[in-house]
Amino acid sequence: MNLPLRLPRVRVRRPWRLAAEASALLVAVVVAFPLYWMVLSAFKPAGEIESSRPRPWTLTPTLDSFRRVFGQQEFGRYFLNSLLVAGTVVVASALIAFLAATAVTRFRFRFRTTLLIMFLVAQMVPVEALNIPLFFLMRDFGQLNTLGSLILPHIAFSLPFAIWMLRGFVKAVPEALEEAAYIDGASRTRFLWQILFPLVFPGLVATSVFSFISTWNDFLFAKSFIISDTSQSTLPMALLVFYKPDDPDWGGVMAASTVMTIPVLVFFVLVQRRLVSGLGGAVKD
Repeated sequence: MNLPLRLPRVRVRRPWRLAAEASALLVAVVVAFPLYWMVLSAFKPAGEIESSRPRPWTLTPTLDSFRRVFGQQEFGRYFLNSLLVAGTVVVASALIAFLAATAVTRFRFRFRTTLLIMFLVAQMVPVEALNIPLFFLMRDFGQLNTLGSLILPHIAFSLPFAIWMLRGFVKAVPEALEEAAYIDGASRTRFLWQILFPLVFPGLVATSVFSFISTWNDFLFAKSFIISDTSQSTLPMALLVFYKPDDPDWGGVMAASTVMTIPVLVFFVLVQRRLVSGLGGAVKD
């Protein structure tokens, strides 16, 4: 008895899928090329950086630019200040946004809809338009030349987006789960921190990534509010040390920018799994 011969299935990709993959690859290359050029310029000798015929490679990599960066006496202090500011903003904004999102989702109170609309409107106001009023506000409170002048505005600007995003996560947690917890004897505080908080934690991670990046890369507030006390400056201000209008040190600028990017990449790698589930919606009824 002759058995039919089974041929291996050949998986043929559809043209639209090939086009989508090619488009995604092209977008990835376009997005990654400035980062590649930044890192490449950080390792290039000064002669190649200033050459009128730039090449997308180097045969003589050097660490001179990084030596100049780490040779700056205040660079370590700038780095620690940036970590302190970004870490404080991430933790504070996440906790406040979690409590606020729970309040506007689980409780019924007057002007709740108006409050949510105000959160949305706050996202539409450009930061540059509020820079001068914030400067006078920080001056009146005596916060100029302090890290507090950087922490408070970033917390305020991070909260509207975080509250709107976490509101969906809190709303996705079924109320039956809350009622079951109360029946089992759990208090509201216990339900909030031991049941609800772990369920919306992916959303907290997603909002934390955005607040961390915006705070870490901030230059506007650091330049406006830190006027005379350079010991309170953050890492983006270190770029001004190497940028001089008459003779800019592009190698130093690119090396400092590369060092600035490393903590963001490390933070993203540590939270990438939670970030994906947070953006996709980790809580389902």
